[in-house]
Amino acid sequence: QVQLVESGGGSVQAGGSLRLSCVASGSIFSFNNMGWYRQPPGMQRELVATITSGGSTYYADSVKNRFTISSDNAKNTVYLQMNSLKFEDTAVYYCSAEHGSSFPTIELGRGTLVTVYS
Repeated sequence: QVQLVESGGGSVQAGGSLRLSCVASGSIFSFNNMGWYRQPPGMQRELVATITSGGSTYYADSVKNRFTISSDNAKNTVYLQMNSLKFEDTAVYYCSAEHGSSFPTIELGRGTLVTVYS
């Protein structure tokens, strides 16, 4: 079973920045992609960004041009640099890893809380 450990959450004033990190128990090359989901208070979980081992990225429209996902394949680590944070970015952020071909499975970490205050 894949283990994903997030770090870097916290409280930040609107307009500020935070960087989340996620260390995976396996090689990034073994996953279809890794990424980040988030779940705002009282709302459903949503996909934020993904990255493949080849470096292809995807961003939700709500975070484009503000968030950057990157990876260090040698360290099995994925990062999410979050700039120009808004109050609506407040959420629990979950690291994800998708694996499998015919029936892909998405594993999630335990999450890290990001709180943006005005």
